[in-house]
Amino acid sequence: MTDHLFHQLQEKQLIREVIENWALWRDAGDWERFKTVWHKDGVMMATWFQGPFEEFIKVTIEGWNKGVSILHFLGGMSIDLSGNRAIAQTKMTISQRGPVDGVICDVVCTGRFYDFLEKREGVWGVVLRQPIYEKDRIDPLDPSASLKIDESVLSQFPQGYKHLAYIQTKIGYTVKRDMPMLKGPEVEALYIKGRTWLEHKLPTP
Repeated sequence: MTDHLFHQLQEKQLIREVIENWALWRDAGDWERFKTVWHKDGVMMATWFQGPFEEFIKVTIEGWNKGVSILHFLGGMSIDLSGNRAIAQTKMTISQRGPVDGVICDVVCTGRFYDFLEKREGVWGVVLRQPIYEKDRIDPLDPSASLKIDESVLSQFPQGYKHLAYIQTKIGYTVKRDMPMLKGPEVEALYIKGRTWLEHKLPTP
């Protein structure tokens, strides 16, 4: 193994730890350690929130205290390296539990985390996290329950995360309706931004 390849493997392992720690520490409510996966200018994009990571932590804690339950599960990962910059794509599911028109349901959305990372002062951190929403579904916890979804509301939301948007809207969040999905101009623009980041032509994404 060449020194260059060995170095790349080391860097990718460090990045993998950042991504995995994000999910573990966020879902466990380990906020002090969760802060360490971000750079100080880090930005979180989600269906229900877009902004600085510190504000994301604040509103997430507020949601926790109100009983909002959103968890994450990670799958395979692909990392593109370019010096002190990287793009990581990680297969994931977002699972949200809550009331939908009086019935407790689980909504599961499958997609990818598309992360812009940078190594600063020897430490890798997230500069921007942009999820890609590919498909989702909704299931009552009680299989015998009768769930009647308002199709006129559901049809307003993008195909890749319409059920997730539905439950989040029902509990009071305003959902962003132009997030990247499996196909479409939004995800193509994200890929271009990612390539520009790796080419060091983008100061901040």
